[in-house]
Amino acid sequence: MKIPRERLQKVLARAGVAARRTCEELIRAGRVQVDGKVATVGMKVDPARAAIYGDGKRITFPKRHLSLLLYKPKGYVSTVNDPQGRPKVTDLVPFPGVRLFPVGRLDFHTSGLILLTNDGELAHLLTHPKYGIWKTYQALVKGRPAPAALEQLKRGVLLPEGKTAPARVRLLKQFGNQALLEISLREGKKRQVRKMCEFIGHPVMELKRTKLAFLALKGLRPGQYRLLTTEEVLRLKKLALSGAPRQD
Repeated sequence: MKIPRERLQKVLARAGVAARRTCEELIRAGRVQVDGKVATVGMKVDPARAAIYGDGKRITFPKRHLSLLLYKPKGYVSTVNDPQGRPKVTDLVPFPGVRLFPVGRLDFHTSGLILLTNDGELAHLLTHPKYGIWKTYQALVKGRPAPAALEQLKRGVLLPEGKTAPARVRLLKQFGNQALLEISLREGKKRQVRKMCEFIGHPVMELKRTKLAFLALKGLRPGQYRLLTTEEVLRLKKLALSGAPRQD
């Protein structure tokens, strides 16, 4: 009888270690061992029989999945570990015995909506570019962008990492020598909103993520969180798999 085997990075994600792409990075870094040997990306394992370790700790499957929405304050990193010892988003959500990890990242100086979970499938669906989940930001920028500059953002701008995908952009308010923009993206390059605004000559002064798909920050203050309902988790997964993700 053939033993069912799965790709290691998928097994790690299902065990709640991190999103699948992050699990691949852990494997490449030599931080994962299977049956006493350093693992390689793409290798297949039988999760019921293999002894899998990450950073020297045995990997086990969570008894239940937990997902929550956090209003991240500025001054926190969106990682599980930080070599510099800075405050982490996981410090704000104390659930003893539950290993949560951030779904995607908001940089140290950015505030707003971020999900934490131990559901690797959910994290994969929300972060992989092919599923195109909308993420909405409010960016306070220096200066007053002209209509032509906003059109550039909508069409996509050429960054060192490549051209950005078409975006939704609205001018919400202008005051003094500043403007408040709403920018919605279906991709998530590192510091993308900041780089896009820098490209058109209007650097970001403050940045906040306000929405992820249909989820918003309503009722939360910085540092507060709420659990996602089972219905919300199922809706997020269905939205990602629908082939035509929508914002509402």
